[in-house]
Amino acid sequence: MPGGDGGHWFEEVADHLGAAYLRYSFTYGTVSEVDAIVEALDLRPGQRILDVGCGPGRHALELAGRGFQVVGIDISSTFIDLARDGAPPGATFLVGDARRMEFDSEFDAVISLCQGAFGLAGGPGSDQTVMDPDGAILERIVAAARPGGGVVLSAFSAYFQVRFLEDGDTFDAGTGVNLERTVLRDLEGVEVETDLWTTCFTPRELRLLCDRAGLELTGIRSVRPGDYADRPPDLEHPEFLVLGRRRS
Repeated sequence: MPGGDGGHWFEEVADHLGAAYLRYSFTYGTVSEVDAIVEALDLRPGQRILDVGCGPGRHALELAGRGFQVVGIDISSTFIDLARDGAPPGATFLVGDARRMEFDSEFDAVISLCQGAFGLAGGPGSDQTVMDPDGAILERIVAAARPGGGVVLSAFSAYFQVRFLEDGDTFDAGTGVNLERTVLRDLEGVEVETDLWTTCFTPRELRLLCDRAGLELTGIRSVRPGDYADRPPDLEHPEFLVLGRRRS
């Protein structure tokens, strides 16, 4: 696995999956997810949006198709190549590491969904000099928004993960990181057994991280892919959706 040279373990996952990533059911709700984000942040066409951990660009491309100016950034060059292929005007895609972003007050809104960046910093190759690498990523996400700009990100629920722990999962109670051993298939059906590391959170942790990052929360919802309805935190949904605005 990459990591010692500053790489990220997810790059190998993305290289294997390629376009097959978009065959997984959790990607099918893009339109409804964007509907919810646009409504929650009261976004208007023409505004500038940053998509952190954009993957093959499904949210960024949907937003660009609605008239937004979107910049997507992802650590995987494989995914960025897919996103750039046939991208409409208004969509720009960059290969970059969320841990090292240098955007400063440049966007009307910043999104990071489907654990594209936030929540993936706790596996092998994480920066051991940083006490909370996911919190550091959140700080870079918030810094990219202009003062008063909106921020939306998703995070796995620690409650749900522990309650419905699967046979192939190992949950580290000390770090909140879940290790999943799974099989991934590319477009040709070639299977590779892979480890996936994802950090899980409680609403209290998310509130503390957001406060430290300078994000004024407007809500935390319990959600699942394709269903970002406004519901309070519970034990029944796999993800939390965090909504807020950068403090002025």
